Amino acid sequence: MTATRAEQPTPDYVPGHDLLAGKVVVVTAAAGAGIGAAVVRRALEEGAKAVVFSDTHERRLKEAEEALSADFGADRVRQLVCDVTQEDQIAAVLDAAEEFGGVDVMVNNAGLGGTASILDMTDDEWSRVLDITLTGTFRATRAVGQRFVAAGRKGVIVNNASVIGWRAQEGQAHYAAAKAGVMALTRCAALDLAPHGIRVNAVSPSLAMHPFLEKVTSPELLVELKQREAFGRAAAPWEVANVMVFLASDYASYLTGEVISVSSQHA
Repeated sequence: MTATRAEQPTPDYVPGHDLLAGKVVVVTAAAGAGIGAAVVRRALEEGAKAVVFSDTHERRLKEAEEALSADFGADRVRQLVCDVTQEDQIAAVLDAAEEFGGVDVMVNNAGLGGTASILDMTDDEWSRVLDITLTGTFRATRAVGQRFVAAGRKGVIVNNASVIGWRAQEGQAHYAAAKAGVMALTRCAALDLAPHGIRVNAVSPSLAMHPFLEKVTSPELLVELKQREAFGRAAAPWEVANVMVFLASDYASYLTGEVISVSSQHA
C-alpha cells in the first residue's frame, strides 16, 4: 500500500498536573516500553503516592524498577512477577499495594495477541488469548473489587481494550473476541460496583507504537495501519496512558461503564 496520508508530528510530552496525587496505583503487564510502562511513569508524574507494577518478565521488571527508582525514588515503586491466569499472583500484587495503604486505582493492561486464521486456529491458541486478555481482566477486576468493597474504598478500575473489539481484522478472531469481551465486562462490572462508589472504565486504542510492535510487525503492515489513522501516525504509548490516567482521576468522577476510543482512525 502506498502512503498517501501525511504523517503528523507527535505532540510535545505533556507535563504532570497531580491528577493522581496521593493515590496508590497497580498496573499489570507494565515492564518494557508499551502502554503499561507508560501508565506507570505517567502515574508517578501525576503525583501517585506509589505504583505497584507487574509483568511476567522478571528481568524487564527489575530494569524498569531501577530506572523508575532513579527518577522518582525507590520508596514510590514496587514490582512483582504476576501471571494474570493465576489468582494467587494477582492477590500478591494487591497485597504489595497494602504496604502503601491499599490500592486506589487498578489498571488492567495485561493481554496477549497473535495471528491465526479461524480455519487454522487451535483450541489452545484460542484459550490462551482469552484466558490472559479477558479472563485475566475479570480475575483482577473481581479481586480488586472485593478489596475496594471490604475497605469501603471508592476505587477506580481502568481496563485496556482495543478498537479491534469493534472492527474486524483478519487473523484476529481470538484477540478481537477477547477485547470485545473486555468492553462488555467493563460495562457490566461498572453497574455491579456503582452502588459501592467504584468506577470502571476502559480505553480502546488502535495503533500505539513501541519497540516490540516494530519487531513483530512488517514495515509494509505498519505503513498500512498508519494510513488508517487520521493523523497518519501511530499513537505514542504515553498518549494512551494520558487517557487512562484521566479515567483514573477525579476529573472523570461521573464516568463509569464507558469505553473511550483512543484512536484517530477516520470513517
